[in-house]
Amino acid sequence: MAGAALALIPGLPTLVLDPELALALFVAPVLVDAAFDSSPRDMRANWRPIASLALGAVLLTVAIVAIVAKLLVPAMPWPAAVALGAIVAPPDAAAATTVLKQLRPPHRLLTILEGESLFNDASALLIYRVAVGATVTGFMSGWSVLPMVLGVTIGSVALGLVLSRITLFVNARVTDMATGVLLQFCTTFLVWILAEQLHLSGIITIVVFAMAASRRAPSIMPARLRIPTWAVWEVAVFVLNVLAFILVGFQLKSIAARLTAATGLRYAGFAAIVCLAAIVARIVWVTGAAAFSRWRCRPRADGTPGPRDVVALSGRGAIVVGWCGMRGTVTLAAALALPAAFPFRDLILTTAFGVTLGTLVVQGLTLRPLLLRLELEDDGSVDREVRMARVETLRAALAAAELGSGADSAQLVRHRYQLQLQRAEADSIDDDAHHDAYDEGQPASISRTPERDADADVVHAASKAQRQRLIDLRNDGTIGDAAFQRLEEELDWTELGWAQVVGSARSRDADG
Repeated sequence: MAGAALALIPGLPTLVLDPELALALFVAPVLVDAAFDSSPRDMRANWRPIASLALGAVLLTVAIVAIVAKLLVPAMPWPAAVALGAIVAPPDAAAATTVLKQLRPPHRLLTILEGESLFNDASALLIYRVAVGATVTGFMSGWSVLPMVLGVTIGSVALGLVLSRITLFVNARVTDMATGVLLQFCTTFLVWILAEQLHLSGIITIVVFAMAASRRAPSIMPARLRIPTWAVWEVAVFVLNVLAFILVGFQLKSIAARLTAATGLRYAGFAAIVCLAAIVARIVWVTGAAAFSRWRCRPRADGTPGPRDVVALSGRGAIVVGWCGMRGTVTLAAALALPAAFPFRDLILTTAFGVTLGTLVVQGLTLRPLLLRLELEDDGSVDREVRMARVETLRAALAAAELGSGADSAQLVRHRYQLQLQRAEADSIDDDAHHDAYDEGQPASISRTPERDADADVVHAASKAQRQRLIDLRNDGTIGDAAFQRLEEELDWTELGWAQVVGSARSRDADG
């Protein structure tokens, strides 16, 4: 709303963003942040509904919006109408999951929405790329589209995997926090620009790059770098989302200066109808696919169970997923990236902002009461994985600590791990487990012992074993990334706490 209000404030300058910069600036960091936190295990388990949304829902939305746009504005070329459909087709799951995570819905819903957000951008922007090229050149061969899409997809996946290995090799040798964060952002933009220069998909390359890097990054990046890095990324992504709306507001200001009152009303009406069409298209696809799945999986006449669920969404779950169609940064960035001479660019940009604003206001403000009304609650799957993994990692830490020094302070370290393991096994860790683990990890008494070097070795060995066990649990699919990230954060804070205690002990002994 604030971004739209900028178009109405007199005296503000008119800013025009370079179209080639828009997607790289706004989409690349947002996708890296989302893909890095994604769970391949959970997405594999839910690949059918994710693929259904990322492909079927996007294609249906593109088709319906293009038809509606052509009916409302007959002079609009079909490729331009398809480009508009591709711009408004991909929902931004970040907006939905921000609301949903506060209400703790079933973890499967979050997995489906987050997985969709990674791949619907790729499918929509591939269509967008073809439509924009056809509009500019005036030619599009249907036979050339499929080989192009196939080649772009394979090339993008290969490039993302190669660049992730190179990046991890470089990052493993960076020890300074500021340098590491700067290198991560520079690498993100470099990956996108390189993919675009090779005429590949920046979206697919970025997603594959981030998901591949996230598999090995926990064993490469130390806790003292990871914690501030996450904080910086969280703030940066938030700022970029805000900046996208502000820049669109400035773009609307220049558009508003060229419009008459009658034209402005036509633009507003066009945007409202397209917004409604996009919302309805998603709801129709999700509820229809879920209903077909339930019909297909009905028990047979002899009482034997039917085939496995195709879409894996209950009726209430389908309602929530269907309503989680808020558009966001990708829609705005794609609209800003249209060439300056693109047909009906002002109308398309205004419509993109109207659809984004309309879905965020209408669906975003009603999502919480809808979820409460449907009474969809967390199934506790992530909490169970966290409790199980906490026990396993503490056992690994205690086993490693038992092999250490026999000094009294080392015994105290082992006693601390024993207490934490007993609490974990008794399932008595409360919601403040993060703070408990941090407090338990800082026994001040070890700072007064002369065997501090042995203590440091015991702590280091236990922490290393604990972290390696956690990584193994994630890699073999025992736990998902949601549980992994919660425990990784606990271990990071615990490791920093032990490092501070041991460092303080050495400093006091040196002063003494």
